Amino acid sequence: MPVEFLGIAATNEGSEVTARSGASFDKEYTLRLARAHEDHGWDRVLFAYGSGSPDPSPAAAYIAARTDRLQILVAHRPNVSYPTFAAKTFATLDRISEGRLAVHFITGGNDHEQQREGDFLTKDERYARTREAIQIIKKAWTSHDPFDHEGAHYRFRDFVSDTFPVQQPHPPVSFGGSSPAAYAAGGAEADIYCLWGEPLAQTAEQIESVKAAAKAAGRTDVPRIQVAFRPIIAPTEELAWEKAYATLDRIKARKAGAPLSRRHPSGEPQNAGSRRLLAAAAAGERYDRALWTPTAAETGGAGNSTALVGTPETVAQALLDYYDLGVDILSARGYDLLDDAIDFGRQVIPLVREEVARRERRGEARGTARPATTNPQPPANTTEPAPQSA
Repeated sequence: MPVEFLGIAATNEGSEVTARSGASFDKEYTLRLARAHEDHGWDRVLFAYGSGSPDPSPAAAYIAARTDRLQILVAHRPNVSYPTFAAKTFATLDRISEGRLAVHFITGGNDHEQQREGDFLTKDERYARTREAIQIIKKAWTSHDPFDHEGAHYRFRDFVSDTFPVQQPHPPVSFGGSSPAAYAAGGAEADIYCLWGEPLAQTAEQIESVKAAAKAAGRTDVPRIQVAFRPIIAPTEELAWEKAYATLDRIKARKAGAPLSRRHPSGEPQNAGSRRLLAAAAAGERYDRALWTPTAAETGGAGNSTALVGTPETVAQALLDYYDLGVDILSARGYDLLDDAIDFGRQVIPLVREEVARRERRGEARGTARPATTNPQPPANTTEPAPQSA
Protein backbone atom coordinates (compact mmCIF):
# COMPACT_ATOMS: atom_id res chain seq x y z
CA MET A 1 0.00 0.00 0.00
CA PRO A 2 1.41 3.45 -0.85
CA VAL A 3 2.67 5.54 2.03
CA GLU A 4 0.61 8.57 3.05
CA PHE A 5 1.63 11.88 4.64
CA LEU A 6 -0.40 13.77 7.23
CA GLY A 7 0.27 17.43 8.04
CA ILE A 8 -1.30 19.94 10.38
CA ALA A 9 -4.19 22.29 9.57
CA ALA A 10 -3.35 25.00 12.08
CA THR A 11 -5.76 27.93 12.29
CA ASN A 12 -3.01 30.43 13.16
CA GLU A 13 0.77 30.66 12.95
CA GLY A 14 1.39 30.00 16.64
CA SER A 15 3.57 27.06 17.69
CA GLU A 16 6.01 26.03 20.42
CA VAL A 17 8.51 28.53 18.99
CA THR A 18 6.19 31.33 17.84
CA ALA A 19 3.40 33.17 19.62
CA ARG A 20 0.41 33.83 17.40
CA SER A 21 0.03 37.40 16.20
CA GLY A 22 -3.74 37.62 15.86
CA ALA A 23 -6.97 35.76 16.44
CA SER A 24 -7.02 32.03 17.13
CA PHE A 25 -8.84 31.51 13.82
CA ASP A 26 -7.05 33.36 11.04
CA LYS A 27 -8.95 32.48 7.85
CA GLU A 28 -6.25 33.64 5.47
CA TYR A 29 -3.45 31.79 7.26
CA THR A 30 -5.55 28.63 7.62
CA LEU A 31 -6.24 28.56 3.89
CA ARG A 32 -2.65 29.44 2.96
CA LEU A 33 -1.29 26.60 5.10
CA ALA A 34 -3.81 24.10 3.72
CA ARG A 35 -3.00 25.03 0.13
CA ALA A 36 0.73 24.76 0.87
CA HIS A 37 0.09 21.15 1.92
CA GLU A 38 -2.07 20.44 -1.12
CA ASP A 39 0.49 21.97 -3.49
CA HIS A 40 3.49 20.13 -2.04
CA GLY A 41 2.55 16.48 -1.99
CA TRP A 42 0.80 16.00 1.33
CA ASP A 43 -2.24 13.67 1.43
CA ARG A 44 -4.16 14.93 4.44
CA VAL A 45 -4.14 17.56 7.19
CA LEU A 46 -5.33 17.28 10.78
CA PHE A 47 -7.70 19.77 12.38
CA ALA A 48 -6.84 19.29 16.04
CA TYR A 49 -9.10 19.76 19.06
CA GLY A 50 -8.59 21.84 22.20
CA SER A 51 -11.12 22.90 24.79
CA GLY A 52 -10.72 26.59 23.97
CA SER A 53 -9.58 26.30 20.36
CA PRO A 54 -11.61 26.99 17.20
CA ASP A 55 -14.14 24.26 16.43
CA PRO A 56 -12.40 21.92 13.96
CA SER A 57 -15.53 20.94 12.02
CA PRO A 58 -16.49 24.35 10.55
CA ALA A 59 -12.79 25.12 10.04
CA ALA A 60 -12.50 21.87 8.08
CA ALA A 61 -15.61 22.74 6.05
CA TYR A 62 -14.04 26.09 5.18
CA ILE A 63 -10.91 24.35 3.85
CA ALA A 64 -12.80 21.52 2.15
CA ALA A 65 -14.78 24.03 0.09
CA ARG A 66 -11.58 25.78 -1.03
CA THR A 67 -9.32 22.84 -1.90
CA ASP A 68 -9.61 20.13 -4.51
CA ARG A 69 -7.54 17.12 -3.46
CA LEU A 70 -6.42 17.61 0.12
CA GLN A 71 -7.97 15.08 2.50
CA ILE A 72 -9.12 16.19 5.93
CA LEU A 73 -8.81 14.57 9.36
CA VAL A 74 -11.08 16.13 11.98
CA ALA A 75 -10.39 15.50 15.66
CA HIS A 76 -13.43 14.82 17.82
CA ARG A 77 -13.95 14.31 21.56
CA PRO A 78 -17.09 12.26 22.19
CA ASN A 79 -17.92 14.26 25.33
CA VAL A 80 -18.65 17.44 23.35
CA SER A 81 -21.63 16.23 21.33
CA TYR A 82 -24.10 13.35 21.23
CA PRO A 83 -23.08 10.57 18.80
CA THR A 84 -26.18 10.97 16.59
CA PHE A 85 -25.43 14.68 16.19
CA ALA A 86 -21.74 13.99 15.54
CA ALA A 87 -22.64 11.40 12.89
CA LYS A 88 -24.71 13.96 10.96
CA THR A 89 -22.00 16.61 11.30
CA PHE A 90 -19.34 14.32 9.86
CA ALA A 91 -21.59 12.95 7.14
CA THR A 92 -22.27 16.54 6.07
CA LEU A 93 -18.53 17.29 6.10
CA ASP A 94 -17.88 14.23 3.96
CA ARG A 95 -20.47 15.58 1.50
CA ILE A 96 -18.90 19.05 1.46
CA SER A 97 -15.45 17.55 0.86
CA GLU A 98 -16.77 15.03 -1.69
CA GLY A 99 -15.47 12.07 0.25
CA ARG A 100 -12.23 13.47 1.67
CA LEU A 101 -13.02 13.19 5.39
CA ALA A 102 -11.61 11.00 8.17
CA VAL A 103 -12.46 11.38 11.87
CA HIS A 104 -9.92 11.11 14.68
CA PHE A 105 -11.57 10.15 17.98
CA ILE A 106 -9.89 11.55 21.09
CA THR A 107 -10.62 9.92 24.41
CA GLY A 108 -8.69 12.53 26.41
CA GLY A 109 -5.53 11.90 28.39
CA ASN A 110 -5.73 14.79 30.87
CA ASP A 111 -8.50 15.08 33.46
CA HIS A 112 -8.09 18.86 33.78
CA GLU A 113 -8.47 19.44 30.04
CA GLN A 114 -11.54 17.17 29.90
CA GLN A 115 -13.16 18.85 32.89
CA ARG A 116 -12.93 22.24 31.17
CA GLU A 117 -15.88 21.06 29.08
CA GLY A 118 -17.73 19.20 31.79
CA ASP A 119 -16.25 15.73 31.37
CA PHE A 120 -15.63 14.14 34.78
CA LEU A 121 -15.39 10.47 33.80
CA THR A 122 -12.32 8.47 34.68
CA LYS A 123 -9.87 7.57 31.95
CA ASP A 124 -11.10 3.97 31.61
CA GLU A 125 -14.69 5.20 31.55
CA ARG A 126 -13.76 7.63 28.79
CA TYR A 127 -12.31 4.84 26.67
CA ALA A 128 -15.48 2.79 27.11
CA ARG A 129 -17.56 5.82 26.12
CA THR A 130 -15.39 6.48 23.05
CA ARG A 131 -15.79 2.90 21.89
CA GLU A 132 -19.56 3.10 22.34
CA ALA A 133 -19.71 6.45 20.53
CA ILE A 134 -17.75 5.10 17.55
CA GLN A 135 -20.10 2.14 17.29
CA ILE A 136 -23.15 4.41 17.29
CA ILE A 137 -21.66 6.81 14.74
CA LYS A 138 -20.73 3.97 12.39
CA LYS A 139 -24.26 2.61 12.60
CA ALA A 140 -25.78 6.06 12.02
CA TRP A 141 -23.55 6.42 8.94
CA THR A 142 -24.68 3.10 7.48
CA SER A 143 -28.19 2.31 8.72
CA HIS A 144 -31.15 3.45 6.63
CA ASP A 145 -33.60 1.98 9.10
CA PRO A 146 -34.47 3.43 12.54
CA PHE A 147 -32.59 1.87 15.44
CA ASP A 148 -32.52 2.05 19.23
CA HIS A 149 -29.52 2.08 21.52
CA GLU A 150 -29.23 1.17 25.19
CA GLY A 151 -25.65 1.43 26.41
CA ALA A 152 -23.56 2.40 29.40
CA HIS A 153 -23.19 6.00 28.21
CA TYR A 154 -25.87 6.62 25.56
CA ARG A 155 -29.54 5.83 25.24
CA PHE A 156 -32.00 6.75 22.49
CA ARG A 157 -34.98 5.43 20.56
CA ASP A 158 -35.91 5.23 16.88
CA PHE A 159 -33.05 7.27 15.41
CA VAL A 160 -32.50 7.31 11.68
CA SER A 161 -30.38 9.78 9.74
CA ASP A 162 -31.18 11.27 6.37
CA THR A 163 -27.58 12.45 5.95
CA PHE A 164 -25.07 9.85 4.79
CA PRO A 165 -21.39 10.17 3.91
CA VAL A 166 -20.04 9.87 0.38
CA GLN A 167 -17.50 7.24 1.43
CA GLN A 168 -18.82 3.73 1.79
CA PRO A 169 -19.30 2.07 4.11
CA HIS A 170 -18.12 5.14 6.06
CA PRO A 171 -15.26 7.64 6.45
CA PRO A 172 -12.09 6.22 8.05
CA VAL A 173 -12.04 6.15 11.84
CA SER A 174 -8.75 7.21 13.42
CA PHE A 175 -7.80 6.52 17.04
CA GLY A 176 -4.76 6.87 19.30
CA GLY A 177 -3.40 5.89 22.68
CA SER A 178 -0.70 3.85 24.37
CA SER A 179 -2.47 2.17 27.28
CA PRO A 180 -4.11 -1.27 27.42
CA ALA A 181 -7.54 0.40 27.41
CA ALA A 182 -6.56 2.37 24.31
CA TYR A 183 -5.29 -0.71 22.48
CA ALA A 184 -8.52 -2.56 23.29
CA ALA A 185 -10.81 0.23 22.06
CA GLY A 186 -8.77 1.24 19.02
CA GLY A 187 -7.86 -2.30 18.11
CA ALA A 188 -11.56 -3.12 17.96
CA GLU A 189 -12.90 -0.03 16.17
CA ALA A 190 -10.18 1.94 14.36
CA ASP A 191 -9.30 1.94 10.68
CA ILE A 192 -6.16 3.93 11.54
CA TYR A 193 -4.23 3.64 14.81
CA CYS A 194 -2.06 6.64 15.69
CA LEU A 195 1.18 6.60 17.66
CA TRP A 196 3.67 9.28 18.62
CA GLY A 197 7.27 9.01 17.45
CA GLU A 198 9.09 6.60 19.74
CA PRO A 199 12.27 4.61 19.05
CA LEU A 200 11.88 1.81 16.53
CA ALA A 201 11.90 -1.03 19.06
CA GLN A 202 9.19 0.58 21.21
CA THR A 203 7.14 1.42 18.13
CA ALA A 204 7.33 -2.21 17.02
CA GLU A 205 6.07 -3.30 20.45
CA GLN A 206 3.10 -0.93 20.22
CA ILE A 207 2.22 -2.15 16.74
CA GLU A 208 2.13 -5.71 18.05
CA SER A 209 -0.13 -4.59 20.91
CA VAL A 210 -2.55 -3.02 18.41
CA LYS A 211 -2.53 -6.18 16.28
CA ALA A 212 -3.17 -8.36 19.32
CA ALA A 213 -6.07 -6.15 20.40
CA ALA A 214 -7.62 -6.32 16.93
CA LYS A 215 -7.35 -10.10 16.95
CA ALA A 216 -8.82 -10.28 20.46
CA ALA A 217 -11.77 -8.21 19.21
CA GLY A 218 -12.44 -10.79 16.51
CA ARG A 219 -11.15 -8.78 13.58
CA THR A 220 -9.55 -10.48 10.60
CA ASP A 221 -7.88 -7.23 9.54
CA VAL A 222 -5.77 -4.78 11.52
CA PRO A 223 -5.78 -0.97 11.68
CA ARG A 224 -3.35 0.93 9.50
CA ILE A 225 -0.57 2.43 11.63
CA GLN A 226 0.29 6.12 11.76
CA VAL A 227 3.34 7.60 13.55
CA ALA A 228 3.96 11.31 14.18
CA PHE A 229 7.21 13.31 14.23
CA ARG A 230 8.57 16.88 14.23
CA PRO A 231 11.11 16.95 11.37
CA ILE A 232 14.06 19.36 11.51
CA ILE A 233 15.86 19.34 8.17
CA ALA A 234 18.74 21.27 6.58
CA PRO A 235 21.11 20.81 3.60
CA THR A 236 23.87 19.22 5.73
CA GLU A 237 23.96 17.20 8.95
CA GLU A 238 25.89 19.97 10.65
CA LEU A 239 23.34 22.60 9.69
CA ALA A 240 20.48 20.30 10.72
CA TRP A 241 21.90 19.89 14.22
CA GLU A 242 22.56 23.61 14.45
CA LYS A 243 18.91 24.16 13.53
CA ALA A 244 17.78 21.54 16.06
CA TYR A 245 19.57 23.25 18.95
CA ALA A 246 18.34 26.63 17.77
CA THR A 247 14.80 25.23 17.76
CA LEU A 248 15.26 23.92 21.30
CA ASP A 249 16.48 27.36 22.39
CA ARG A 250 13.43 28.96 20.76
CA ILE A 251 11.12 26.58 22.67
CA LYS A 252 12.83 27.53 25.94
CA ALA A 253 12.57 31.24 25.14
CA ARG A 254 8.90 30.85 24.24
CA LYS A 255 8.22 29.05 27.53
CA ALA A 256 10.05 31.75 29.47
CA GLY A 257 7.83 34.42 27.97
CA ALA A 258 4.47 32.71 28.42
CA PRO A 259 2.99 29.20 28.68
CA LEU A 260 3.10 27.35 25.36
CA SER A 261 -0.64 26.78 25.43
CA ARG A 262 -3.41 25.58 27.71
CA ARG A 263 -2.91 22.16 26.11
CA HIS A 264 0.66 21.90 27.47
CA PRO A 265 -0.12 21.27 31.16
CA SER A 266 2.65 21.41 33.72
CA GLY A 267 3.51 18.50 35.96
CA GLU A 268 3.58 14.77 35.35
CA PRO A 269 1.37 13.84 32.37
CA GLN A 270 -1.52 11.48 33.00
CA ASN A 271 -1.63 9.83 29.60
CA ALA A 272 0.54 6.83 28.79
CA GLY A 273 1.74 8.24 25.46
CA SER A 274 3.32 11.33 26.99
CA ARG A 275 4.85 9.30 29.80
CA ARG A 276 6.40 6.99 27.21
CA LEU A 277 7.92 9.95 25.35
CA LEU A 278 9.37 11.38 28.56
CA ALA A 279 10.76 7.98 29.54
CA ALA A 280 12.52 7.72 26.19
CA ALA A 281 13.88 11.25 26.62
CA ALA A 282 15.16 10.43 30.09
CA ALA A 283 16.93 7.32 28.80
CA GLY A 284 18.70 9.09 25.92
CA GLU A 285 18.65 12.02 23.55
CA ARG A 286 19.32 10.15 20.32
CA TYR A 287 17.87 6.93 18.96
CA ASP A 288 18.22 4.97 15.76
CA ARG A 289 18.98 6.95 12.61
CA ALA A 290 17.65 10.42 13.46
CA LEU A 291 15.18 10.41 16.39
CA TRP A 292 15.92 13.22 18.88
CA THR A 293 14.04 13.56 22.19
CA PRO A 294 14.96 16.92 23.86
CA THR A 295 12.03 18.66 22.15
CA ALA A 296 9.69 16.17 23.81
CA ALA A 297 11.37 16.63 27.18
CA GLU A 298 11.17 20.42 26.95
CA THR A 299 7.43 20.40 26.14
CA GLY A 300 6.52 17.76 28.72
CA GLY A 301 5.83 15.07 26.15
CA ALA A 302 2.80 17.06 24.99
CA GLY A 303 1.53 15.33 21.89
CA ASN A 304 3.62 14.98 18.77
CA SER A 305 6.95 16.25 20.11
CA THR A 306 9.91 14.02 19.18
CA ALA A 307 12.06 15.26 16.31
CA LEU A 308 13.75 13.66 13.33
CA VAL A 309 16.96 15.60 12.66
CA GLY A 310 19.16 15.54 9.56
CA THR A 311 19.36 16.18 5.87
CA PRO A 312 16.28 15.43 3.77
CA GLU A 313 17.96 12.14 2.79
CA THR A 314 18.59 11.17 6.42
CA VAL A 315 15.07 12.04 7.53
CA ALA A 316 13.59 10.20 4.54
CA GLN A 317 15.58 7.08 5.41
CA ALA A 318 14.49 7.37 9.05
CA LEU A 319 10.85 7.50 7.94
CA LEU A 320 11.45 4.45 5.76
CA ASP A 321 12.71 2.62 8.86
CA TYR A 322 9.25 3.13 10.36
CA TYR A 323 7.61 2.16 7.07
CA ASP A 324 9.57 -1.10 7.31
CA LEU A 325 7.91 -1.74 10.67
CA GLY A 326 4.49 -1.55 9.04
CA VAL A 327 3.73 2.17 9.34
CA ASP A 328 1.56 3.33 6.42
CA ILE A 329 0.87 6.92 7.43
CA LEU A 330 3.67 9.33 8.36
CA SER A 331 2.56 12.40 10.28
CA ALA A 332 4.94 15.37 10.28
CA ARG A 333 4.70 18.92 11.56
CA GLY A 334 7.50 21.43 11.71
CA TYR A 335 7.94 24.28 14.16
CA ASP A 336 7.65 27.07 11.59
CA LEU A 337 4.43 25.62 10.26
CA LEU A 338 4.13 27.08 6.79
CA ASP A 339 7.77 27.12 5.72
CA ASP A 340 8.43 23.67 7.17
CA ALA A 341 5.38 22.19 5.41
CA ILE A 342 6.69 23.48 2.10
CA ASP A 343 10.29 22.36 2.71
CA PHE A 344 9.26 18.90 3.88
CA GLY A 345 6.88 18.52 0.95
CA ARG A 346 9.53 19.52 -1.56
CA GLN A 347 12.55 17.77 -0.07
CA VAL A 348 11.45 14.71 1.94
CA ILE A 349 8.10 13.44 0.66
CA PRO A 350 9.37 12.75 -2.89
CA LEU A 351 12.32 10.75 -1.56
CA VAL A 352 10.11 8.51 0.55
CA ARG A 353 7.51 8.05 -2.18
CA GLU A 354 10.14 7.21 -4.79
CA GLU A 355 11.74 4.57 -2.59
CA VAL A 356 8.40 2.98 -1.67
CA ALA A 357 7.39 2.95 -5.35
CA ARG A 358 10.75 1.41 -6.31
CA ARG A 359 10.26 -1.39 -3.78
CA GLU A 360 6.71 -2.03 -4.97
CA ARG A 361 7.84 -2.24 -8.60
CA ARG A 362 10.41 -4.83 -7.62
CA GLY A 363 7.97 -6.71 -5.42
CA GLU A 364 10.20 -6.26 -2.37
CA ALA A 365 8.77 -7.00 1.04
CA ARG A 366 9.16 -4.45 3.77
CA GLY A 367 12.55 -4.78 5.45
CA THR A 368 13.42 -5.10 9.08
CA ALA A 369 14.32 -1.78 10.65
CA ARG A 370 17.35 -1.52 12.87
CA PRO A 371 16.80 -1.92 16.63
CA ALA A 372 16.65 1.17 18.80
CA THR A 373 19.86 2.37 20.41
CA THR A 374 19.85 4.34 23.64
CA ASN A 375 23.55 5.05 24.03
CA PRO A 376 24.58 7.54 21.33
CA GLN A 377 24.06 11.15 22.39
CA PRO A 378 24.28 14.34 20.36
CA PRO A 379 26.95 16.71 21.62
CA ALA A 380 26.06 19.41 24.11
CA ASN A 381 24.76 22.64 22.58
CA THR A 382 27.06 22.80 19.60
CA THR A 383 26.92 22.94 15.84
CA GLU A 384 28.73 19.63 15.47
CA PRO A 385 26.53 16.83 14.06
CA ALA A 386 25.60 14.02 16.38
CA PRO A 387 27.31 10.66 15.83
CA GLN A 388 25.33 8.02 13.97
CA SER A 389 24.18 5.03 15.94
CA ALA A 390 25.46 1.62 14.98
